[in-house]
Amino acid sequence: MIVFISNGKIVDVSVDLIDEGFELIDYGELVIMPGLVDTHVHINEPGRENWEGFETATKAAAAGGITMLVDMPLNSSPVTIDVDSFNTKIKAAKGKLYVDCGFYGGIVPGNENEIEGLIKNGVVGFKAFMIHSGIDDFPDVSEADLRKALDVLKRSGSKLPLLVHAEMNISKINSVTPDTKSYSGFLESRPREMENKAIGLLIDLSREYDYHIHIVHLSSSDAISIIRKAKSEGVKVTVETCPHYLFFSSENVDDSDTRFKCTPPIRENENREKLWKAVEDGLIDLIVSDHSPCDPRLKFIEEGNYEKAWGGISSLQLGLSVVWTEAVKRNITLEKISKLMSTNTAAFIGMNRYKGKIEKGFDADLVIFDPMEKFTVEENLLYHKHKVTPYIGCELSGKVEATYLNGEKIFENGKIIKIPTGKIILRK
Repeated sequence: MIVFISNGKIVDVSVDLIDEGFELIDYGELVIMPGLVDTHVHINEPGRENWEGFETATKAAAAGGITMLVDMPLNSSPVTIDVDSFNTKIKAAKGKLYVDCGFYGGIVPGNENEIEGLIKNGVVGFKAFMIHSGIDDFPDVSEADLRKALDVLKRSGSKLPLLVHAEMNISKINSVTPDTKSYSGFLESRPREMENKAIGLLIDLSREYDYHIHIVHLSSSDAISIIRKAKSEGVKVTVETCPHYLFFSSENVDDSDTRFKCTPPIRENENREKLWKAVEDGLIDLIVSDHSPCDPRLKFIEEGNYEKAWGGISSLQLGLSVVWTEAVKRNITLEKISKLMSTNTAAFIGMNRYKGKIEKGFDADLVIFDPMEKFTVEENLLYHKHKVTPYIGCELSGKVEATYLNGEKIFENGKIIKIPTGKIILRK
């Protein structure tokens, strides 16, 4: 396959060299894929650049074959819950992006009057939490808060997705007092029922409002059946999962190894296999990173305290290789993985006419991928600001050899080779 590029766009795709006026770059047997679009990333700038910033995050994205990402509205300071904080976020991103970047607005109790302003200013969707987010200035919402937000979203006619962290407090966990160094104790403190209950409510709301609600980072396979039923009935609900839920299993997580803490948690191997079956069946719409870094001190690694540790896994640069490592064991094709990590994610944020496919008229965002190459994850390979990740030491299959953004090579052979040329993407 030959991809013809001019002025940052794909102008043709052919098996023949139809125009000798183009410079030819031959990648031999390597795979040419559309650039990944990661729609779930916590960058943390402004205000918490010591956790992660636009420069380091987008460099890591480029190294991982991601050509567009979407930044979540929390973990930065201020959080992105009104027009002023959104403008502050945009200002912070300018001149620092190595890949294209869009932004979500936040839904918190009492900010429903800010939603329309955020829509007009170009957010690509909205995010809410049904349980404490880990950030006090981004509080969780009640059902009543979700209804207020849905009233505004429905009235606006924008059709932007409402993304929700689907965990709810349940009475069962009030009496759980786990050993803070025990992973099984941590897992017991975040049971599947917390997700299942929340997802059930979100499905009901999506059905009632006839509105697109998106369930982020699905970890409980118990919820698959109710999601399948809802989709069969035409409910506008979509769902994503993440590489760490498809790669790790709780049986292999050691006590006190807080690098593995995330919420919802990594669950049992049988749960992981059911998630893979949902991927294979097409029930899961997207695979995204949920890259959620922090200052390494907040992982309390030496203390090994799961209760205190920040809940998030750094993985932005590794997602494609992580997923491919497990997909190939299950005879799932690279085309299928590309659809889940490029085509579907681009469509999710309304970029389906520009990104996620190698077709005429699309942005020339490309990944050169070697599906046969194996490598071991080492700290010196990572562009993330901090190298604390449970993937250190893991052998992965499939390596990103080069990344192109708008027809320009930005990463090759482990090196960023271009100044920041990423664009701020606003959906208006």
